[in-house]
Amino acid sequence: MSVSGAAVRVRGLRKGFGDGDVLDGVTLEVPDGEITLLMGPNGVGKTILLSCIAGGLHPDAGEINVFGVAPEEANRRLSFMLQDAMLVDELTGRENIAFFRDLHPRSTETPDDILERLAFDTGALEREVGDYSGGMKRKLELAIALSVDVPLYLLDEPTAALDMTTVERVHAMLAERRAAGETTLVSSHLPADADLADHIAVVTEEGISATGSPTELLETVPRVVLAEGSADITGAVREGRLFEGELRRRGFLREDTDPEAVTAAGQGAAVEVREPTYTDLFNYYVHLETPGDG
Repeated sequence: MSVSGAAVRVRGLRKGFGDGDVLDGVTLEVPDGEITLLMGPNGVGKTILLSCIAGGLHPDAGEINVFGVAPEEANRRLSFMLQDAMLVDELTGRENIAFFRDLHPRSTETPDDILERLAFDTGALEREVGDYSGGMKRKLELAIALSVDVPLYLLDEPTAALDMTTVERVHAMLAERRAAGETTLVSSHLPADADLADHIAVVTEEGISATGSPTELLETVPRVVLAEGSADITGAVREGRLFEGELRRRGFLREDTDPEAVTAAGQGAAVEVREPTYTDLFNYYVHLETPGDG
């Protein structure tokens, strides 16, 4: 464990490319021995942030410490899974494993046991990775990254393209790493991954909009109004903002609105007011312009 209690510290990070800044003034702490989730939509810089922490990209401004040193000095103590940019398509799965095993000095002999837990068909290891599905690639990326014996794992969208059964297996494996004292920083756009986390940092285009434990953040999210059919709830929700689902529309109850009056206006079954879920937490902190305002 690091003296500071934080495996990773980011202060005032700014990173831009030719068309402007992707990250501007990001500050983040990743506690030792716990799982921290970077939750946000695609395209807001989660992968860029992980790449800077891993030392693959250099920030334009700000400071990053990994176990108290610069990222390039800590690369032997971390393993980085980079979604869709890690595997070599022209190599077989087995050749990719050998390639990455030679790159990291703390790689273990083989990730076959991890692949087995992820229900990966090991016969496919003899095929070129370019022929794999997205889910197969994700499983192989995970197996390679987790077969490195280090105290810190940086995982970029590890559950993307996986079915829910496999997602639960990934969660279980990372929970076991946490129990062993290892630290994991995970990026995801899937609200279901909040179940895994000790801490959540919500990432938007404006930076990190909220941090806290899943329970703490859920407690700050207003109750949710759900509507079916033609029921009009725009006047009862914050900013008049509705989120469309497959069956129902939803919005966040205004502070000055009586839940019973809302359900009565919807004539009972068409409108419901309930407590928020992780999907609602995601929508609230990512998509509402001014969370917390009525």
